[in-house]
Amino acid sequence: MNPSTMKCIEITTPGGPEVMSLGERPLPECGPDEVLIKIAAAGVNRPDVIQRKGAYPPPPGASDLLGLEAAGEIVAIGSAVSEWAVGDKVCALLNGGGYADYAVAHQSVCLPIPKGLSMVEAAALPETFFTVWHNVFERAALQPGETFLVHGGTSGIGTTAIQLAKAFGARVFATAGSDEKCRVCEELGAEKAFNYHTEDFVKGIKSNTKGANVILDMIGGDYIQKNIKATAPKARIVSIAFLRGSKAEVDFGAVMLKQLVLTGSTLRSQPIENKIRIATGLKEQVWPLLDDGTIKPVIHSEFKLDEASKAHQLMESNAHIGKIILIP
Repeated sequence: MNPSTMKCIEITTPGGPEVMSLGERPLPECGPDEVLIKIAAAGVNRPDVIQRKGAYPPPPGASDLLGLEAAGEIVAIGSAVSEWAVGDKVCALLNGGGYADYAVAHQSVCLPIPKGLSMVEAAALPETFFTVWHNVFERAALQPGETFLVHGGTSGIGTTAIQLAKAFGARVFATAGSDEKCRVCEELGAEKAFNYHTEDFVKGIKSNTKGANVILDMIGGDYIQKNIKATAPKARIVSIAFLRGSKAEVDFGAVMLKQLVLTGSTLRSQPIENKIRIATGLKEQVWPLLDDGTIKPVIHSEFKLDEASKAHQLMESNAHIGKIILIP
């Protein structure tokens, strides 16, 4: 029998990490196509920080609680659920609600726990793997033998993108903020990582290649123009975040002459049909690589649920390498 209430992290008012506090709420109820998951671990992601600050409201119908991914055990199912049963262990992409003891997820964006992975490791998968698969392999259509550049190479997104691009036969390059972080990028599969404090990544990528065919950018700002300079003809630049701002002065001459594609996306607002397509692609093409150990999520640290503010402080410090996880 499931309890009637659960612990969760609530936001008193938009602001810094200190605005998060431990609260209590009724358990969420499953819709017909949803499952209720008793959470064993939940991932902390940059969009959580932006939502906490009041700049990333949840979509209509989504939980107002933070948390876009979790792993745990299914303890209840909706009337139309056919893919899972009570007792199954899954990791799931969430519209929100991961910073809690329980959360609901659509049955078709739940995925099995890969062989040999702990709940903590599995909780690090959905948000980042859905994001990288959609943007790098669907939207930018990265091909074997192409050159791929990812900024923020030691972030959750970066560590995932490096490993997946390498596994699918690309030449991989990255940027990161210290020599240690660059070394980690190269250990994960990057041919070369550039310390953006001491190296010009445009010169670096051009000296090693004919330019990047695909760039995954979460920095924005002055990187927008630099990315254009770093590309090969017919390259694709995908923007998924703007840590340095979304506005920049850009010379579009090279976009025209090189026939570049500039695109971007957010994951949370995608229709469920798109998320199901992404989940299917991951299960068929990426989960086998997790099962056999070819790729593995990088975990930096774990915090108790009531230490969520400390987890956010760490994320905003940019001192971490890989994923930050909350556990009950």
